[in-house]
Amino acid sequence: MTIHKGSCHCGAVTFEVKAPADIKVSRCNCSICSASGYVHLIVDKEYFTLLTGEDDITTYSFNTHTAKHTFCKHCGIKSFYTPRSHPEGISVNLNSVDPSTIDSIEYGTFDGKNWEKNVEELKKFLS
Repeated sequence: MTIHKGSCHCGAVTFEVKAPADIKVSRCNCSICSASGYVHLIVDKEYFTLLTGEDDITTYSFNTHTAKHTFCKHCGIKSFYTPRSHPEGISVNLNSVDPSTIDSIEYGTFDGKNWEKNVEELKKFLS
């Protein structure tokens, strides 16, 4: 396991995430992920540490309100959030992670437009 560092665009929100150097991520086509260009690196909550910016985060939820989308109040970047597919985990946006600690990336896709029908496939890919 490797400690990867990341942040929002303005640097107010910083974090560390413990994950392999060879990571698996998923691109989702749901309304919010496709609009924001989010690339999911999903980890257990104990592998995520918010370093700075707790007071700089605002939260948005919709539909089932299971997912908690967190954004920097200053620059608007969603660096991480609690995903509906893994409410016990954290999804980190690969685009917010310093690439210097990543050796390789395996990309998968998730049909989030048809979430209920496809969520088990996502879980299998990420495991």
